[in-house]
Amino acid sequence: MARVKKRSALDADEPGLDISSLIDVCFLLLIYFIVSTSIKATEQDVNMKLPSPGAPDENNITQPFFIKVDASGNISVGGGEASELLDTDPEDRKVPLLSQRLETYKQGCDLSGDNPVVQVKISGDAKQQRVMDCLNAISKYKITSVTFTDLLDN
Repeated sequence: MARVKKRSALDADEPGLDISSLIDVCFLLLIYFIVSTSIKATEQDVNMKLPSPGAPDENNITQPFFIKVDASGNISVGGGEASELLDTDPEDRKVPLLSQRLETYKQGCDLSGDNPVVQVKISGDAKQQRVMDCLNAISKYKITSVTFTDLLDN
């Protein structure tokens, strides 16, 4: 007499889990979130030309606009005794006072027909985010001639 396995018949009767509709729902949710998400650019495209080695441009007779970023995140403009402290809150990424000065400088250069030039002095301990805030403000007014310097007086 042959033995008949009764367990194999019981295994075939167990219900299965069909996950094909779950996969469809997951893909639909993924597509929804990809399409509905807006990508916010936190930094602007900084389109600046750095000075080339060699003789300076003779066409540019305007005074450069000096910006200094110190270790504590303070931004000042001008050099030497004429230095003026503008933005002191390192958490304010929009640098409103610097933006106003840059706008005035850019308008003055446009009226006189000169090419605006900005010189930036950065303290060695300055946070790079603060430097990027300054560069974003510079590029907002389409100033493309930027020089990093160490010639400004403290």
